[in-house]
Amino acid sequence: MGASADNGLKIVVVGGFGVGKTTLVRSVSEIRPLNTEETMTQAGEAVDDISEVRGKTATTVAFDFGRISLDARNVLYLFGAPGQERFWFLWDRLFSGTLGAVVLVDTRRIDDSWYAIDRLEHHGTPFIVACNDFGGPRHSPEAVRDALDLDPQVPLVSCDARSRESSKQVLIALVEHLQAHYAGRAARPRQEFV
Repeated sequence: MGASADNGLKIVVVGGFGVGKTTLVRSVSEIRPLNTEETMTQAGEAVDDISEVRGKTATTVAFDFGRISLDARNVLYLFGAPGQERFWFLWDRLFSGTLGAVVLVDTRRIDDSWYAIDRLEHHGTPFIVACNDFGGPRHSPEAVRDALDLDPQVPLVSCDARSRESSKQVLIALVEHLQAHYAGRAARPRQEFV
């Protein structure tokens, strides 16, 4: 990163266990990402439901971190949050200073996405939803939007987190949403309190 880069923009990637958050950060980061993945053990089977993520051998225990230089002055920092419920206490800290978020969704396990959406709405953090392609049956955008009870203003995109180009398109969609969101907030008249 050049000495002239002076704007660090923070984005978080959240979602349920095994939806591809680490994969997305890895695929798009220009640096070797920091990963806090640890091998899953039999002891964790009693805590983490792995029935829907067969073949998963490692899991994030703190966060993932990657970086993308947007131009000479602006850098995007990506933080991937751990997905298991036992690590959710970390999310509030990860959200601090965040401009926006990507909620990564596996449409085969859509219920796993509600906590992420709820926390982001609670914090007032703008976000988009990206459906990661696991090769299962396709769902219409309307069906996904309805299942997640998404506000019509929340963008919904499809992606393959393994693909750098696809992951870039997700981040571009988020940045465009953030631009519109913050421009809309700036245009609203301020309310005066009496």
